Amino acid sequence: MSLSLYQRIALSLTLAFSVILYLSFLWSSQLQQSTQLESEQRLHLGLAEHLVTDNPLLAEGVYDYDGLKNLFHTLMMLGPSFEFYYLDPNGKVLTYSAEPGKVKRELVNVAPIQSLLSNQVELPVLGDDPRNLEKQKIFSASPVYKEGVLQGYLYMIIGGEIHDSIVKSVQDSHSLKDVSIVIVASLGVLLVLLLGLFKSFTAPLNKMATAIKAIDQNNLSQVEIDFSVSKDSNNEINVLASAFNSLIKQVQSQLVQLENIDEHRRVLLADLSHDLRTPLANLQGYIETLSIHGGKLSEQERQKFVDISMRNANNLKRLIDQIFELAYLDGGQVTVHHEPFPLADLLFDVTAKFELNATKKGVRLEVEPLVANYLVFADIGKLERVLTNLIENAIRHTQENGVITLSVNMLKEQKNQLRIDIRDTGTGINRNEIAHIFDARYRASNAQEDKSTHVGLGLAISQKLVALLNSELKVESELGKGTCFSFSLPLANS
Repeated sequence: MSLSLYQRIALSLTLAFSVILYLSFLWSSQLQQSTQLESEQRLHLGLAEHLVTDNPLLAEGVYDYDGLKNLFHTLMMLGPSFEFYYLDPNGKVLTYSAEPGKVKRELVNVAPIQSLLSNQVELPVLGDDPRNLEKQKIFSASPVYKEGVLQGYLYMIIGGEIHDSIVKSVQDSHSLKDVSIVIVASLGVLLVLLLGLFKSFTAPLNKMATAIKAIDQNNLSQVEIDFSVSKDSNNEINVLASAFNSLIKQVQSQLVQLENIDEHRRVLLADLSHDLRTPLANLQGYIETLSIHGGKLSEQERQKFVDISMRNANNLKRLIDQIFELAYLDGGQVTVHHEPFPLADLLFDVTAKFELNATKKGVRLEVEPLVANYLVFADIGKLERVLTNLIENAIRHTQENGVITLSVNMLKEQKNQLRIDIRDTGTGINRNEIAHIFDARYRASNAQEDKSTHVGLGLAISQKLVALLNSELKVESELGKGTCFSFSLPLANS
């Protein structure tokens, strides 16, 4: 389960606070206890030796165990924080002063005693507590000799049961103070941790703020952001930063495209103005001639000038119609009306419309197959416009005795789809120019000229119309052998 940013922060802070609080309390307790034990053991380190030296029972090595027990009792009354035991050389407890059942150990490990007496270890040194099988406590010890022979050890526990009970009650009264110190220390560390965490969390936000300021200063194209974050991250700030970065890059890309389109339209407008100026100037010139010298011209000359003027007017109208059609398609406000209709009827109607022009140029138009009972689902008006443009373009670029074929085939890789090919045996297109033929006003280097004026928008219009039919206009061509334009249409029953 993915955690939100707030949940991760809350969980991180809670865990960090708990760990810091626990470690601080543990460290403080251990340090305090270790320091206290060391100081107490160091303070009473020589106490057992003084007792052995000053007490006749121990100094002479003659052991009156009952008397020694009474001595221990008296000493414990004077110093309630001490417990006294007399051990043999192997650590066996020989005598002590305590209530029956208090002493649990019969044997004390002498290794810590020997280590303490050697003065080669760091304090505190802990030894076995005879009253507890699991605890160890600080102690003071001294060997007892008789005539140079070790008789045993005076083993004195520092901080016995009475001492422990009193210390515990005092510590309880000071526990609130200790906890307060730990809390203050923990909060200080927590503050530093919070500053680091929020700095790392807000770094992407700072970068976004800088980017937004740059955008506000109209420097969008110069905004560069590198958040170095993963899109798959569950951190909401990282996701926001990544989305913002993608948005900026997309807007920058669209801005570059708009600048290119604007430049392209300016060039196109200049070229179209030139194309429109030619038939307009011709039309104006012949009309002025008729107006000024009309009375001096013969009927045949007058009719010739009128025919030329009409031809220029028709060319001008045709250019303007194509310009408006392309602008209409670029605006994206075209209404598409799909309906089922027989494709063969449309193909034969369109070829019949161009039969006369093709015959005059010596070009043959063919439809394959002659019998094709296909019902397609498309916009018949826009499909007719595409076929008209492509056939007209094919006639223009096909020499005498050439053939233009309109063929229909079922697509093997896509069921219920028809492929329509408009293939000619004309001049073809250079391979490195194929990628540009759908650009407005682009003319191939081997384009054929005729008496009509062509603004070069037919293929650009056809490409956009085919896209409205949910297809793609493709081209295959070989220089000197011909060109084939193709696109697909769905069957009406698909």
